Amino acid sequence: MKNRLAATVALAIGVLLLEAAPAFAHVTVDPAEGPKGGSIKLTFRVLNEVAVANTIKFDVKFDENHPIATVSVKPKPGWTPNVIKKPLKAPLQTESGQVTEAVSEITWSGGTIAPQQFDEFEVSVGPLPSDVDLLLFPAVQTYSDGTEVSWTQQSFTGQPAPDHPAPQLKLLTPGTKKAATSSTASTTKTVALAAFAIGTAGLVIGGWAWWNVRRWR
Repeated sequence: MKNRLAATVALAIGVLLLEAAPAFAHVTVDPAEGPKGGSIKLTFRVLNEVAVANTIKFDVKFDENHPIATVSVKPKPGWTPNVIKKPLKAPLQTESGQVTEAVSEITWSGGTIAPQQFDEFEVSVGPLPSDVDLLLFPAVQTYSDGTEVSWTQQSFTGQPAPDHPAPQLKLLTPGTKKAATSSTASTTKTVALAAFAIGTAGLVIGGWAWWNVRRWR
């Protein structure tokens, strides 16, 4: 009887934690803040939140109304990036001269992210726009079963988080003291991944205990 109760509790905890994890663990960009006019490395973190399919493609779009002159993709074994550029309405003046086209979209394909795992995609960008305070990076995550999940909704401070938030980068004027959002976001990601791992372990342990109870009976 005690074994049966323990198995039931373990299964319940696992399910609850797995249900809670996706509320935090979405597609994100790190860091969450960057300097206006500066250069920075951005890391897009993609978590596979489903149990029966692999993530096989990741697509992220760049704000064409606030273009970034230089976007360089870090090579990633197993994945092939497809970088799409579009002509600019007005040339951008950089230290290397005028830029007449900018990256509007990057798609990584060819690799896989298995269930309950995550991966990271890195780009170096700059200079960041100086005429806006926030950049959104709408993304689409494609699974091996054909499902596509769009991460395109904007998040607002003080409001409930949307179901499918887009990765977003807050732009700060150089010299401005950084807010605590970056560390908070990092902590949230850590907690989410821990909850996801614990939930999975709970389901495995609970299933194993339940199977043993049934076999004993």
